[in-house]
Amino acid sequence: MKNTDIKRVFLIVLDSFGIGAAPDAADFGDAATCSTLRSVTESGLFPAKNLRKLGLYNIDGVTCGRVHDAPEGAYARLRELSRGKDTTTGHWEMAGIVRNEPLPTYPDGFPQEIVAQLEKAFGRKILCNKPYSGTQVIHDYGRAHEETGALIVYTSADSVLQIAAHEAHVPVETLYDYCRRAREIMRGPHAVGRIIARPFVGAYPNYKRTPRRHDFSLAPTGETVLDALKEADLDVIGVGKISDIFAGRGLTRSLGVNEDNADGMRKTMTLLDEDFTGLAYVNLVDGDSVYGHRRDIPGYARAMQEFDDWLSDFLPRMRAGDVLMITADHGCDPGAAGTDHTREYVPLLVCGTRVVPGSFGTYPTFAMIGASIADMFDVPLATKGESFLPSILC
Repeated sequence: MKNTDIKRVFLIVLDSFGIGAAPDAADFGDAATCSTLRSVTESGLFPAKNLRKLGLYNIDGVTCGRVHDAPEGAYARLRELSRGKDTTTGHWEMAGIVRNEPLPTYPDGFPQEIVAQLEKAFGRKILCNKPYSGTQVIHDYGRAHEETGALIVYTSADSVLQIAAHEAHVPVETLYDYCRRAREIMRGPHAVGRIIARPFVGAYPNYKRTPRRHDFSLAPTGETVLDALKEADLDVIGVGKISDIFAGRGLTRSLGVNEDNADGMRKTMTLLDEDFTGLAYVNLVDGDSVYGHRRDIPGYARAMQEFDDWLSDFLPRMRAGDVLMITADHGCDPGAAGTDHTREYVPLLVCGTRVVPGSFGTYPTFAMIGASIADMFDVPLATKGESFLPSILC
């Protein structure tokens, strides 16, 4: 192993916490003014004591918030090179995979030949079949689903096929089985990034989605830093939906899908007491799934502040051989029009006893993260990313 004295890396993804429009935002239907960070900061509910101290507002191009005179972390701005603004594409790129071709999306719903195959596989009819808000779709189609037994199938601007069903009418394991069947159908040109089970409960008009969501992801289309670490007999621990995003590949252990961000943060805190060597890869999704798509600025701000408060306990407990990286996979500006993700730069904050504080600029791909983690543990990884380790390590 390379003599960096780094033993554990905690990579925490604040799902959708973008920091400003990417240069190609217009190509994805997003305004040049979109900024998840700005919307959250200007809410007045996000003092961000710890993230500010690590350099969040000192990052290139960030014009909101207050810069810190002496940041304690290394910080950079990352641009997504892949053609996409979704969870799968973002996480795969930070792990080393850059996709030149976007994963398929369905702005007009799934074609009839696909619908026919799905209905045959399910033995049930399909409702909706169009892009839709996940909370609104169960409100609008929930009663018809309960009355007819038809499944609610919908998509979004992302490369997803989502299946919603009431737990009282379709047991969760049965819903998961339908998703597995859909995964078999959605191949080739229709190989969407994720098939998502969306169970819900309640009675109209008060339906509520449950934490038993499950993603059935496309397997990564190239080698990732997770694969490289596992092949080197290092630990790769997933927290939250990491196992789903990578179809279970490259992990030595998963702590499971989080009930919410608080659950994910609790799980991550317990890892501080473990003597593992390698990577803990964490996804905290509430900013995106609970608040971003619903365009709930105060809710998003409070979720990010809860994470910032949690850092007050996490940071002092880090060991000498630990490195913490905080980043995002795309944007979902709660102040933007519509309900979709936004194409944004993402932050990268890095801290640890061996990390030299200060700016290391703007990087052209999220894959710099995977390249740098591979470099820290001296494992080979073929990727378009370049390691930033020489720029930040003392």
